[in-house]
Amino acid sequence: MRLSLRAHPMELLRLGMEGLTPHHMLETAPIGRHTVCGLVITRQRPGTASGVVFLTLEDETGVCNVIVWRTIYKKFRKAVISGRLLKVTGKLQREGIVTHLIAERVEDISGRLAELGHPDFDIVGETTPVTDNAPRPAKARHPREQAKVLFPSRDFH
Repeated sequence: MRLSLRAHPMELLRLGMEGLTPHHMLETAPIGRHTVCGLVITRQRPGTASGVVFLTLEDETGVCNVIVWRTIYKKFRKAVISGRLLKVTGKLQREGIVTHLIAERVEDISGRLAELGHPDFDIVGETTPVTDNAPRPAKARHPREQAKVLFPSRDFH
């Protein structure tokens, strides 16, 4: 996926996205409508949940539990099933120490992850034209090929 272990993808993408609530702030945020964004780390649709889907999203600050009711699932099915990076707007709810977001809108923005691997990606998430004549490594399509370009083998014998 061309992602680095140095920074979470949301840390890089957040600057280009306004109105998002970081996950660590949900515990103290006022009850109401919030928008969160993060990588999908779990998707659960238990047989006894009457069509409810539970998602866990991760950003650079923590995780967020999202509940997708059947009607919302039907409306945003493709995003819920296949999205790797989701932007979810919904109502914040707390029960004891458990905080979760009841989804009202689910948007698949997985395409933004591809921007991170672009050699001209800047911190705002936009691409800028290359104006210098510095040599650029050949673009590799597969992660193994990218690793070979970025980290060439060194023979010590």
